[in-house]
Amino acid sequence: MKTYIWIALLVAIAGVSAQPTADILRYFQNPEPHITLKPKITTADRIAAHGYPAETHGVITEDGYNITLFRIPYSHKLQNQNAQRPIVLLQHGLHSSSDAWMAVGPDDGIGFNLADAGYDVWFGNARGTTYGRNHISKSTNHPYFWRFSWHEIGQYDIAAMIDYILVVNGQGQKAIHYVGHSQGTTVFFALMSTRPEYNEKIKTAHMLAPVAYIGNMSDKFVTTLAPILGHHNAYAAFFDSQEFIPHNELFTKLLYNACSPKSKLHGLCSSIAYLVEGSESNKNMTALPIILETHPAGASTNQMCHYMQAQQSGCFCLYDHGPKKNMELYGQATPPEYPVEWITSEVHLWYSDNDDWAHLDDVERLAVKLPNRIMHHMEDPTWAHGDFAVHKEVKKYISDPIIEIMNKYENLNE
Repeated sequence: MKTYIWIALLVAIAGVSAQPTADILRYFQNPEPHITLKPKITTADRIAAHGYPAETHGVITEDGYNITLFRIPYSHKLQNQNAQRPIVLLQHGLHSSSDAWMAVGPDDGIGFNLADAGYDVWFGNARGTTYGRNHISKSTNHPYFWRFSWHEIGQYDIAAMIDYILVVNGQGQKAIHYVGHSQGTTVFFALMSTRPEYNEKIKTAHMLAPVAYIGNMSDKFVTTLAPILGHHNAYAAFFDSQEFIPHNELFTKLLYNACSPKSKLHGLCSSIAYLVEGSESNKNMTALPIILETHPAGASTNQMCHYMQAQQSGCFCLYDHGPKKNMELYGQATPPEYPVEWITSEVHLWYSDNDDWAHLDDVERLAVKLPNRIMHHMEDPTWAHGDFAVHKEVKKYISDPIIEIMNKYENLNE
């Protein structure tokens, strides 16, 4: 009986539920039922759907990963393709992808707002995500593909994105603006502190919910597992170098078909989002079905383990491989701390009191070490970690202030 229930669910999600009951029953009688699913759309498709020019770019990192960048080169409203357009790179958080920046739509989405303000906007994707599942020699079926943490995403992916973008822009620009959320901030700190020459390629950097020191974090998933997986032991070794929540193409297509705006089950996705977030949520509820449709977008278990190590140690350190390998890699038995005091670029820290990842004390601990930081404390005491991306007034409290800061740097008129 359970088999038939699952078949019925799959058929319903695929849109077959609109057929009469008699037509549904024939799927149970057919030993090889054919379910037609609409193909998933990409970030570029979502951009183009709102009338903006959209580009897709493939970038090969120094260590062979093929990652995808999406771009809004100019605004169709401004028709400014021949004007000087400052560059902005937006980088997503853990388990996310460039699709997350699309969730709140063209009116409130920071990428669209930046394009309409005259910027050349790029959306990054880390290795292991929906748009980073290729390598010049490694298969996603092999653990070697997943042998990376957010350290490598910063060291190689973000560095490759910056270098590629500066060349493709073609306007002779030497630096970009950067906006990162959650892990998108961690990878920035990792790159800028260990390859400090990249600070010269940053105009302003905006860290939304900055995650570096996380000893005081309250996220239940991490705090529950960190005492076990946040140390170099047999449990962590068993969890090592795998895809966290393995990608299933059928499952992701089913979610896309169920939660897309034209689906008859779109209301169900909205209801689920409402149940999860509650009526008191700050989040833009129309954005959550898109998040359900596209997330989780893929990550390595090592990324999770690295965060758990940071939670347990209380330090912002490189990956702990155990004393023997640490000696080989770092010349010491324990992993060294990231020298964040070497980050000389203009760093804006956007933080709040109700963030279960970026605790106020941890953010302030980081801020003390950054030589060129500007603090932006969210006054709303209920402002949470995800609100920096999908708050119902994200344009007012995040996008507009960031654009104002960038415009001031660029000496652009309002």
